[in-house]
Amino acid sequence: MEELDQVLKKYATSQDLMDQIRYVAEALSMEFDKWDDKYVSGPSLYFLVVAETDFEEYTDPLGENVWPTDRCKIVLDSPEAFRRVAEDVAFSRDGAIIVTGDGTVQRQMARVRSPNRAEVPAVEELEYPDWMGTKHMSALETSLRENVLWAITLSEENGRVTTYLDGTYQDYPREEIGGRWRPNS
Repeated sequence: MEELDQVLKKYATSQDLMDQIRYVAEALSMEFDKWDDKYVSGPSLYFLVVAETDFEEYTDPLGENVWPTDRCKIVLDSPEAFRRVAEDVAFSRDGAIIVTGDGTVQRQMARVRSPNRAEVPAVEELEYPDWMGTKHMSALETSLRENVLWAITLSEENGRVTTYLDGTYQDYPREEIGGRWRPNS
């Protein structure tokens, strides 16, 4: 954990970064009004916030799925631009969005390979709740990797937002997003 503390200190804005990404995921969940429609998928996001740019060892490019860096390159530079691009991506692309600890969004979206026991021994000890789909299990497993600071997902099935850190997660079902500050719908 000492190593993670050093990384978090190096990237002092990592909490602000995670908060901004989670806030946008929650806003997209709250604004989508067709969660109960039978054949409709909602917005879907999978963010990985990584300490450095050496994530290629466990990711593969996901074809034409890219983050439009010409519209938003750094998460915290313009929260509104980030939100607009995240909404477009959430409805039109698939794969993990990689953000480095300084807030720079990588253009190429990725498929994330699950760690094996030799790479990350703790992966064998993970327990997955019944609600977790492939994207959520991937985020949980990947959060155990040494250079992953955070992972955040928005479920296209029910709008739940989940954050992941070191093999743990904090889940926010859609009806609990916003807590006492939740706007009345």
